[in-house]
Amino acid sequence: MAPSGASATARAERFIWLTARVLEQRRFAFHFLGGQAAAVEAALDAYAGDDGGFGHALEPDLRGPVSQPLHTAHALRVLDEIGRCRDRRVEPVCRYLTAVSTADGALPALHPSLRGYPAAPWMPLVDDPPSDLLATGPVVGLLHRNAVWHAWLFRATDFCWAAVDALGRGARTHPYEVEAAVAFLDGAPDRARARAAADRLGRAVREQRLAVLDPDRAADHPLPEGYAPGEYHFPHDFARTPGSLARAWFSDAEMARSLDFLAASQQEDGGWPVRWRAWAPGTVLECRPMVTLDALLTLRAYGRPT
Repeated sequence: MAPSGASATARAERFIWLTARVLEQRRFAFHFLGGQAAAVEAALDAYAGDDGGFGHALEPDLRGPVSQPLHTAHALRVLDEIGRCRDRRVEPVCRYLTAVSTADGALPALHPSLRGYPAAPWMPLVDDPPSDLLATGPVVGLLHRNAVWHAWLFRATDFCWAAVDALGRGARTHPYEVEAAVAFLDGAPDRARARAAADRLGRAVREQRLAVLDPDRAADHPLPEGYAPGEYHFPHDFARTPGSLARAWFSDAEMARSLDFLAASQQEDGGWPVRWRAWAPGTVLECRPMVTLDALLTLRAYGRPT
């Protein structure tokens, strides 16, 4: 066990070695122990499918071996954080994205190939799924940020712009969708348009009270329909780095309170809690190391001691 008075990172390290999958262990080593990017990539490859996508419960709330857009988006985030999101590495991924896209060129949240395998009950599976900003926005933004060129990006980018513009005009939304929109805007190549869209979206976030600005009064805050008790979202969830366009949505005092709350949320075992609904014992065990890594990286990005 980490000694009394150990740093947040030291406490989290023990938690990671005790509970995490190999992928999260390798990611932790890369970010905090000088580990090699190649080791992270090798661990990620265990989740790769023959179709260029990723499966095997890479996103723990979707089980089974088949490739899915949400698994593949997760894989791209990992490649991005280790500097391996390049044209040659992601070319087969883009072919997969093309193959599973909807008629308007964007990604569904779930592809029907998941049928027959377990999945979180709040993620309905349909035969003809619609395009989804949650699945599409982060992928498009990340590929643009890495200067990846592929024909798939043209229509998918148009879809994202239309979806984000609708949110900025006041369409009802929820925190996870806003976070996906931010991920798109942070990587969109038209920076002037992205800044203008982010400004409109930030006003919608405040008008719809999607961010808890005072963690001490979170219980008084409305929760979107279907969210678990305590599944609140805070300024640091929208602006995970100071360079995010979403950072301008919050005052320095609001962000400081949010980061204080994040730092104080580390639990006795060294990990951070999962705040969304638990539906199977194994998924919580697999998700907590991922949430813990995200917390450490956010705190470090803002210069908080870890």
